[in-house]
Amino acid sequence: MSGHSKWATIKHKKAATDAKRGKIFTRLIKEIMIAARNGGDPDGNPRLRTAILAAKNVSMPSDNIKKAIMRGTGELEGGQIDEVMFEGYGPGGAAVLVMVATDNRNRTVSDIRHAFSKQGGNLGEQGSVSWMFERKSQIVVEKDKIGEDELMSLVLEAGAEDMKDGGDSWEVISDPNSHDAVLAAIQKAGIETIAAEVGMIPKNLIELEGKNAAGMVRLLEALEEHDDVQNVYSNFDSSEEDVEG
Repeated sequence: MSGHSKWATIKHKKAATDAKRGKIFTRLIKEIMIAARNGGDPDGNPRLRTAILAAKNVSMPSDNIKKAIMRGTGELEGGQIDEVMFEGYGPGGAAVLVMVATDNRNRTVSDIRHAFSKQGGNLGEQGSVSWMFERKSQIVVEKDKIGEDELMSLVLEAGAEDMKDGGDSWEVISDPNSHDAVLAAIQKAGIETIAAEVGMIPKNLIELEGKNAAGMVRLLEALEEHDDVQNVYSNFDSSEEDVEG
C-alpha cells in the first residue's frame, strides 16, 4: 500500500461528472481512433483493446466504437488527428504532462501555453519532466464497494503490483500488460470502477501549499477542460484544505 496524490482523486471524481455530460465520449473516440492506427483488431492491439473497454464501461454505443475504429484505420474519413505530449511545470515547480489529440496543432499549442502562463507555470522542452513518470495501469474503486484486504487479495492474484489509498477510493496499480486481467477480475467480482486506464504515474510527489497549491488545481482543471486534452498527469500533492481552497 502506497501514497496517493489528491489531484488523482479530484481527476477521477471529475471524470465521473464528465461521463454524465458526454464529454468523456469525445475523448474516448479520439483515443480509439489513434489506437486503431496500429491495427483495427483489438486482440492484436492492446491500446485499442483498453480504449474499447473504457468506452464500453461508460456505455458508449457499439456503432460509435466501430466508426471510430474505421476512422482510425482509414476505412472512413475523419481520422486526421495528431497525438502530442506537452511537458511543463506549474506554480511551485510541480511537473505536468498533458496528452493531447488535435486536428489543429498550432491552435492547441497556443492554448496550452496560455493555460500554463496564466497560472504562473511554463511549458518545458521534450523530456524535461516525462522521466519523472512511469506508464502503469490505474484502476480506481470507491472504498464503499469493497474492503481493503478483500480487494488487495483479489487484484494481487490477478497480477496487480500495488494499491494506493485515495481517501475515499482505492487505486490499483499494475503493469500495462496486466491491465486487462486485473480489470476483468474486478468486474467478475461485480465491483464497479470509477476509472480504468493505462496512464502515467509520478515516481515521487511534490507537496504544495497555499497559493501554489490553489494555482496548481486551477491549472490542472483548465487543462482538463480543454476539448483537445485527453489526459493530464502531475506529481502535485497537497493537503485537503489547500486542494479544496
